[in-house]
Amino acid sequence: MNKAFILLIFFLYAFTVYAKSNDEVAANDTTEVIKLNKQAYTNRLTSPEQTIADATKALDIAIKLDYKAGIGEAYRVRGIGKYYLNQASAAINDYLNALSTFESIKDLRSQAKVDNNIGNLYLDNNLTKALEYFKKALAITERLNDQSLMASLYMNIGNVYYRKNSFNQALSYYDKSNVIFTELKDSANLVQCLQNRGVIYYKLNQYDVAEKLLLKANQSAKQLDLNKPVASTNLTLASLYIDKGDFNAAEKVVQEGEAYARALKDEKLTNDYNYTIYQLESKRKNYERALYYLQMIFRQDSSIHISNESTQINLIQEQFKQEAKQRDTELLLVNQQNDRIKFWAVTVVAGLLLVVVGLLVSNVKRKNATNSQLTELNEEVSRQKDNLDRVNHHLEEIIDERTKDLQIKNKKLSDYSSYLSHQIRGPIATLRGLMNLEREGLVDEKECIHMMDKCVSDIDQKIIEMSDMLNDTSKTTA
Repeated sequence: MNKAFILLIFFLYAFTVYAKSNDEVAANDTTEVIKLNKQAYTNRLTSPEQTIADATKALDIAIKLDYKAGIGEAYRVRGIGKYYLNQASAAINDYLNALSTFESIKDLRSQAKVDNNIGNLYLDNNLTKALEYFKKALAITERLNDQSLMASLYMNIGNVYYRKNSFNQALSYYDKSNVIFTELKDSANLVQCLQNRGVIYYKLNQYDVAEKLLLKANQSAKQLDLNKPVASTNLTLASLYIDKGDFNAAEKVVQEGEAYARALKDEKLTNDYNYTIYQLESKRKNYERALYYLQMIFRQDSSIHISNESTQINLIQEQFKQEAKQRDTELLLVNQQNDRIKFWAVTVVAGLLLVVVGLLVSNVKRKNATNSQLTELNEEVSRQKDNLDRVNHHLEEIIDERTKDLQIKNKKLSDYSSYLSHQIRGPIATLRGLMNLEREGLVDEKECIHMMDKCVSDIDQKIIEMSDMLNDTSKTTA
């Protein structure tokens, strides 16, 4: 008994240690997913390819753990990496998977972040759709009072108005985001705000303000190793210097920016730099070189236009597929729910039928038992009735015998009564006569006593005879 108890304690301890170990492993893996996703997001402006690699690794681990929040974020961050590599069709697929995952766990903040990312995808081909997603995300963000995401959305809404050439309206949104990012001390996004505001002032022909903001953005981006903002900022600076006629400064920033664009493998940025070089060479009146870049730009623009049209179609198709998939999933869930309801309804009905059948069987058994008891009682009553009939018959016989005996005794009493009165009357009359004679003194006293004694003896003898006759049923009176 003691050995069994010790073995049980050991088993429980081992199981507890094993469970604790599994929990610790799961917690460590979850932490690894969070770390990889954060690392991937940080690299988005430096190395989008590394962003995709880290996010994919995080996604694999999160799927094994069934860690929904990690799965959704891995899809989202990987989509961002693909967006920075201009892989819009692949990006939208990841974004929609992320959105579906976050909706399943009702994570509104993450849903708003994905809506923001999808809005960025539409910036180059559908501004109305982009603004729709940004405002949808902003409504959720304002409800949650998420300052960081709110600032990002203000900046992206400003990008929409910039592309619509509504520069003052765009600047107002950039200024809003700049205030919030300054309060949050978000260095990476402050660089983006500086760049965006510099671009707006350049478009408003305020070159000095624009140059100051763009140079500051360029310097901050280099300090933070943010390759994409460096390339983008240099592109605007080159255009600014060309407009100012400072061709050497323009050539310098073009060479630097183009190197960053090639390092990023960003075809769109590279094409933008080709256009800037065309402008520079044209201003320098180097027409042969300008023509070369113009031809290159024409080919690339045609390719990009086709790509943009294809991207927009792919975005719509992917969205349609995802929505159809989501509808199918919802329909499947509804069917499963209906199947569960049907199953439980059938189970309940079957259970009720079993109960009813059980009650019927039990009732039949009780009726059979009751009928059996009633049959036994009837048989017992019949037996008792037969016994009672026999007893009654016997009693009747006894009563008949007693009646006959009483009749005989009554007759005897009647006969003996007549006989006794006849037999005793004589001695009594003699006694009475002797008593009268003795009173009158007509008889001698001794003789009178002797005669009276004889009369009494006769009476006594008659009484004894009568008693014997009454007790002897064999004798009858004459």
